[in-house]
Amino acid sequence: MAQLSGTFWALLLYDVCEEIKLDVARDLLGAGPPERRPEFRGAAPEYVRFARPPIIYSAGTLTLGSGEAWSITVKLYDYGVLSVALALPFECAWGDVAHLSTRWLGSAQIEQQALEIARSQAGRIKRALVKPYSDWTVEDYYVVHLSVAHGTDGQGLSASELITDYGQKIAQMVRAESTPLSDSEVVEITREFVSYYPTDILVVTWMAALVYDTAEGAVPMIQLLEYANTQLLEFRHYDDLLTKELSNVYSSLERRPAMLRRWTMAAKAERLNRIRLEVVELTERIDNAIKFLSDMFYARAYRLAARRIGVIDYRELVDDKLKTAADLYQSMVGEFHQARAFLLEAMVVAILIIELVMLFKGGPGH
Repeated sequence: MAQLSGTFWALLLYDVCEEIKLDVARDLLGAGPPERRPEFRGAAPEYVRFARPPIIYSAGTLTLGSGEAWSITVKLYDYGVLSVALALPFECAWGDVAHLSTRWLGSAQIEQQALEIARSQAGRIKRALVKPYSDWTVEDYYVVHLSVAHGTDGQGLSASELITDYGQKIAQMVRAESTPLSDSEVVEITREFVSYYPTDILVVTWMAALVYDTAEGAVPMIQLLEYANTQLLEFRHYDDLLTKELSNVYSSLERRPAMLRRWTMAAKAERLNRIRLEVVELTERIDNAIKFLSDMFYARAYRLAARRIGVIDYRELVDDKLKTAADLYQSMVGEFHQARAFLLEAMVVAILIIELVMLFKGGPGH
């Protein structure tokens, strides 16, 4: 009997457009009605549901030259993200699990094949893509799902035994390292985790996660990890967009003479504010995509994933740039109003001078 069995997941996410019209995409794909509620472990209230559930469908099997057959699942999120999830079942001993991760985690072959799948699927729903991007922002994440884990005695491991006795192996799995890591690194990786029953656990790092659970119990965890990565992907896109726009505004302000710069402020300020409002709107749409408020376990799992993956860091970067954009917008509008007021005052003075000249020309003797 194998010591370990489970599934290796490669989640490749692509920011393909500003919005995917899910109703149009569903018609183009012939997909069934959406499932509004996540597959949580227990019963959840009606308000714990997707605001606009993603379209989920199978795209067949990917067989690599080495013979491995990966199942393909595609998800379409309304905020413009296309996900390609590749799943490979495995059975191995503890000594071989690190090799599994080093072989596939961050694999260029997997990334290339997934990109081709994403392009093909995006082509199928082209009419559903709103403002498609020429350059896609990409995020990849990997999940090692263990459905069975036995110790050296052949007995199933509890979550605490998995961390205590096999923390080094877990660290190698999620770091894709073939050699043992330092004790401090193992502690850093395994010090934070969430567990619902004594026999399940979630360990998250920035590039990969370990899920120890049944096949049914792992589904919502993998779904949650993918959702957190779609957020990271979107915030990376917004951060890049705002960085470029702010840089363009700063360059424009430095090049133009003060008077001419003030007079052209209105158009640039309007563009900056439009982009700022678009980012705020899209950010709110992501935040409201799914609600975890009633299920505290999944709320804790999501907060752990968001922090470890980097969602919180990028969210703070975007918020800081939004504040900068708002302050800059107010400053630019103020400069424009100053320039307009100066022009109006100059016109009034010019009119007064003309009237005085005409008055003197039309004086005594004329």
